[in-house]
Amino acid sequence: MLPDIIAVVVCYLLGSLSFSILIAKWVKGIDIRQHGSGNAGATNTLRVLGKGPGILVFLLDIAKGVAAVFIGRLLSDDSWVPVLCGLAAIIGHNWPVWFRFKGGKGIATTVGAIATLAFVPALCAGVVAIAVIAATRYVSLGSLLFAIFTPLFILFFDATAPLLSGAIVLAIFAIVRHRTNIVKLLQGTERKLGERKGA
Repeated sequence: MLPDIIAVVVCYLLGSLSFSILIAKWVKGIDIRQHGSGNAGATNTLRVLGKGPGILVFLLDIAKGVAAVFIGRLLSDDSWVPVLCGLAAIIGHNWPVWFRFKGGKGIATTVGAIATLAFVPALCAGVVAIAVIAATRYVSLGSLLFAIFTPLFILFFDATAPLLSGAIVLAIFAIVRHRTNIVKLLQGTERKLGERKGA
């Protein structure tokens, strides 16, 4: 039990490393949460700092999710622990202890965790998300659909209790964290990828 608890705590602390905040401070000396959409994530980093930092943040946030699952597998034989470690990393990203519990929306870290736990379902959900983003240029919509479709594809391909439960919780997290985006999408005021502020 103790190794399981240690694994989950370590993954929360790992998730709490907000690369968007850190890279924005290193590159421009700013708090990313005070610019653009105010979100500490890859999309806002892309808008505020440009493609290079945005892609770097996206990859590092994905890596947090991947690492968390591997930590869970390394420290425990219980099939629930890698799922809980993935969830812990995402909770850390969303509510980071190092940054006053104000973080991002956790989609990139979710991608990393769920792709490591269930690659084929995540790939299928990812194809849906990418197609929607390409067609609409709404990153938030694609992110939401990825989170919502993942448990559906898991149910179809590999519906183990830990995996399905974790995917459902991740979908709920995504909806909660994107609630302002959902309102903007419904109102037609959500910013599109590549759209200039004020457009």
